[in-house]
Amino acid sequence: MSTSLDTFTRDWQDWKTQRERDLADPLGWLALVSLDWLEDKPRAYDGLPGLWWQDADAAYLDPQGADLSHEGERVTDVHRFELVNSGATTRVVAGDVEIEVARRGGYLIRVHDPKAPVLNAFRGVPAYEPDEAWVLSGTFEAFDEPRPTTVGAVVEGLSHVYVSPGIVRFEHDGVEHTLTAFNGKKDGLLILFTDATSGVTTYAANRSLAVAPPAEDGSVVLDFTRATNLPCAFTDFATCPLPPAGNRLPFAVEAGEKLPYERQG
Repeated sequence: MSTSLDTFTRDWQDWKTQRERDLADPLGWLALVSLDWLEDKPRAYDGLPGLWWQDADAAYLDPQGADLSHEGERVTDVHRFELVNSGATTRVVAGDVEIEVARRGGYLIRVHDPKAPVLNAFRGVPAYEPDEAWVLSGTFEAFDEPRPTTVGAVVEGLSHVYVSPGIVRFEHDGVEHTLTAFNGKKDGLLILFTDATSGVTTYAANRSLAVAPPAEDGSVVLDFTRATNLPCAFTDFATCPLPPAGNRLPFAVEAGEKLPYERQG
């Protein structure tokens, strides 16, 4: 094995190890055990303390004397959560579990429990062997103005709206392809896609590819060996977005994460 290939494989293995460590977080995605949509009248939910409800703008919690906290402060009276649709979530701590509040069209609550069966059965994520042939060069082309882009979700009837700053062009086997990109972390890009492996060896609904910020000339690197599953690949209690129209690649991307063990029973 050449030195460069050995370094590539070692870096990929380090990335995979960290990825699986993150997934094994005792209060992370694999710890989800329930998802409930809030209603417009206060009500209790099975196994959860307090009363919960929503209106057109916010979600609400009446602790009913339960020992609950939010952002380090005890919740003693009715608490209001106003969140951005399809945006960041927030959590209420209730003993050993955390109750996540999210806005996905309407408001929902879902419970992260460190005793979750999926979490405790987790044994890593199957993946294709790393192959440098799947590290492709591309070009980012920014739109004149970022475009709000509506996509579907794994939950029927739900949609998400994200901001797309532009598209990425790249070639595979001499054929040009384009993918709509969303804003990612630290000025990078995020691409949701499916391909000919989807529903065969990889999760049917989507995979995700993080792309480092474009260079000054717009060049980007698409490292498909680091294509990852979204939370919905592991749990039914996620509301993941589907890829935007046009982000289905007509060839098999035999790189990155495969269908999780948790979905193969």
